[in-house]
Amino acid sequence: MAAPFFSTPFQPYVYQSPQDAIIPFQILGGEAQVVQIMLKPQEKIIAKPGSMCFMSGSIEMENAYLPENEVGVWQWLFGKTITSIVLRNSGPSDGFVGIAAPYFARILPIDLAMFNGEILCQPDAFLCSVNDVKVSNMVDQRGRNVVASAEGFLRQKLSGQGLAFILAGGSVVQKNLEIGEVLAVDVSSIVAVTSTVNIQIKYNGPARRTMFGGDNAVTALLTGPGIVFIQSLPFHRFSQRIARAVTSPNMRENPKFFIQIAVFFFLAYVVIVSSLILTDV
Repeated sequence: MAAPFFSTPFQPYVYQSPQDAIIPFQILGGEAQVVQIMLKPQEKIIAKPGSMCFMSGSIEMENAYLPENEVGVWQWLFGKTITSIVLRNSGPSDGFVGIAAPYFARILPIDLAMFNGEILCQPDAFLCSVNDVKVSNMVDQRGRNVVASAEGFLRQKLSGQGLAFILAGGSVVQKNLEIGEVLAVDVSSIVAVTSTVNIQIKYNGPARRTMFGGDNAVTALLTGPGIVFIQSLPFHRFSQRIARAVTSPNMRENPKFFIQIAVFFFLAYVVIVSSLILTDV
């Protein structure tokens, strides 16, 4: 008999920390995945607020600001949360926590010890972590690499020797770049890259096209050596498709919408001209 659709496509994993602590975890689901992490007494995980899906009765949850995570100013300026949730097993026996992706996304386990203790991710890629993981937001200081959107301007860096779980939309492709090998990727499709990869931004067309939108307007040139994780469906692209599908039919079915816009601009023009005439008088 075939396995049911909701069965997990992955076998349980076991993570061994540098301190020889054994932490089993399992990734459940297909598109909108959940990671279930087993916690021994007094063990804890740090997760993004609102990501907790279920947990055993011995788990205590608190909302805390973590000074080691440098997320204060830049997170706040871009409307992001600056707090994290800490889930700790305070009971005498083993417990478990289920952390869910906030949208249709896959969860990637990243052992930072295997990536020289550092990896650069897209904004909001971090979901949760175990042991020594530091989350910081950074800005590329090179002007040519600044893109006119938060996705290209603000980046998330994960450092340490622990286990981190990050989010990726759609299907995920891993590319291992050799020394000097160049890979061109749409900026929004990059999930994470190792610190050894050199990133340069290329504008496909005039700058005004980049400023006012357009698919594939900006391409990232990635030069190896290093590892690149690529996603087929970035969240902002997915949300744009939904927004267009919702608003476009309403605009077509409501021709008064365009008339209302024309009347608004006409009245604004009359007010501006009247104020100029009265000022001259």
